[in-house]
Amino acid sequence: MADTPSQPVASPQLAALRDQIDALDRQLLDLLNQRARVAEQVGEIKRAEGSPFFRPDRVAQVIRKIREANPGPLRGEHVEAIWREIMSACLALESPQRVAVLGPVGTFCEQAALEFFGGGADLVYCANFDEVFHSTASGGAQFGVVGVENMTEGVVTRSLDLFLHTPCHVVGEVSLLIRHNLMRLEKSLEGIEAVLAHPQALAQCQSWLNKHLPNAERRAVSSNAEGSRLAATNPAWAALGSERASTLFGLHIVAPAVQDEAYNRTRFAIICLPQTMEMPPPSSRDCTSLIVSVANRPGAMHDLLVPLKTHGVSMTRLESRPARTGQWDYYFYIDLDGHPSQPHVAAALAELREICAFFKLLGAYPLKS
Repeated sequence: MADTPSQPVASPQLAALRDQIDALDRQLLDLLNQRARVAEQVGEIKRAEGSPFFRPDRVAQVIRKIREANPGPLRGEHVEAIWREIMSACLALESPQRVAVLGPVGTFCEQAALEFFGGGADLVYCANFDEVFHSTASGGAQFGVVGVENMTEGVVTRSLDLFLHTPCHVVGEVSLLIRHNLMRLEKSLEGIEAVLAHPQALAQCQSWLNKHLPNAERRAVSSNAEGSRLAATNPAWAALGSERASTLFGLHIVAPAVQDEAYNRTRFAIICLPQTMEMPPPSSRDCTSLIVSVANRPGAMHDLLVPLKTHGVSMTRLESRPARTGQWDYYFYIDLDGHPSQPHVAAALAELREICAFFKLLGAYPLKS
């Protein structure tokens, strides 16, 4: 019988440092549980008062203070990630937040939700963005996360159309750096007959696919994670998706980061009913989103921009979508720099209401610095 290889013996210095780390871990665990018990008391008070359990402005405030107080050597972004998870776990003791996302597990939408709410959130997986909006509007979930814009492929038109008729408003956003990996059951690029992914992902990787897999079918599915799930059932299929999806579905990454633009980001909006969460208070940097329409007449677009110029409000995004009335009318989706509580923004919005045939304030929310 062969001898079992012995484990290397740690030096006295290394053993002493490991003992010190073990002791510190026990102290950290004790302090975290003390914090959790205080959070439970906070939850009881909120429940009695009818106050909202999740306050993203409070989360941002705590994280900002912690980052400012951080003496190092931990990097600020790592401290932020740790504290976001601590606060998410404590919030789950107060009241777990149900969050509707595009499923199945492993989507970038799920990743955006985890970045905003932390791992303590109770995720509700939906087949498409229509279901995310419906689940959030009907109360099946308290919050929803939907994609709204990619920097290379533009807006997610279905999300814009759904915003028009939903009672939900926007209370936050997440901007994710998107890296699409080509993955499959085999460890080779040979023999790939089809690439499965969300239409946006296929479009974001079209140059790479044209060069390296010109003969492979490009098959659109409801999400990249769904494409990954399907690719795990057929060795001739490949998928585009995240590293997390490759791990979840047992796929090999045969070509990493195949998106055509290296700096490829997607914006996700955090939505909820107004009674779930009111408009967040102003921060140091905010965005105000609205939908408007104006009469189809000469100079109408110019008139729409005049109140913004008059009151010094910067427009950061303008998108149009057909109103589907048969009259060539359009709805305009506008992002403004600032918060409605600021006098110059409030004045511009008041004038816009007067001249617009349709006006809907989608929300105002802090932008991540």
